[in-house]
Amino acid sequence: MANPYEGYAKKKDFLVCIDSDGCAIDSMDIKHIRCFGPCMVEEWGLEEHREEILKRWNEINLYSMTRGINRFKGLAAILKEINEKITPVEDLDSLLTWLESADELSNAAVEKAAKEKNSICLEKALNWSKAVNQSISELPKEDVRPFDGVLEKISALHEFCDVAIVSSANYEAVKEEWTRFGLIEHVDIVLAQNAGSKKSCIEKLLTYGYDTDKVMMTGDAPGDMDAAKQNGVFYYPILVKHETESWANIMDAAEHLKSGTFAGEYQDGLIRKFVDNLS
Repeated sequence: MANPYEGYAKKKDFLVCIDSDGCAIDSMDIKHIRCFGPCMVEEWGLEEHREEILKRWNEINLYSMTRGINRFKGLAAILKEINEKITPVEDLDSLLTWLESADELSNAAVEKAAKEKNSICLEKALNWSKAVNQSISELPKEDVRPFDGVLEKISALHEFCDVAIVSSANYEAVKEEWTRFGLIEHVDIVLAQNAGSKKSCIEKLLTYGYDTDKVMMTGDAPGDMDAAKQNGVFYYPILVKHETESWANIMDAAEHLKSGTFAGEYQDGLIRKFVDNLS
């Protein structure tokens, strides 16, 4: 695999890291509402309880502090609820046990585990995940767009910041979307699924000589906030259901970054709003 950092160099004192799905690109809601949830209902034959289950799927994966969790963790969370409140889920323990011990939560890993354990639930989890990928690939391209104001704000940020995409999504998909909408020309490096965790990506970028108090992670999920905290850098949240407003205000955050007034009251206030919005 090619080195995603090849040729990268620090050009400016400031660095802004930006997540893609659900942060810059309005793709997270559509993928969960049209693909993840419906594919799960179909795979487990839960049409009788479809409305109730899809509502809970979206609450867990989009509108609470578990927003943005790994797909198999999201699947396990809803299947546990279904098993307890609606109808028994066959062989559920196999999925739960695998999640506790797996080093990697991917299609390849669940396929291997399903064969080793001869597990019905793991096999169904794999079928579901493949169906989700197929469903996502069939989404009309015109339905997936950047949030309002994203191009203008990233262009403005790029005037005084290095800009890095830091995403856990598929590299090719991220590159294609950011290129299609003219965002990529305001980006210095694309770090996606192939580059490792968001935490490790920010950690690696810091080795290029940035001061932690001149780095901001922009994201929409608790995992983005955690990646920022773990590296001692600032976090600017894009609030779900308030994305346009969040992007409209990002230059205020940039001014705090430039003036050295981000830490303390300003950062605490942003995090409070973010947590309250998902609680």
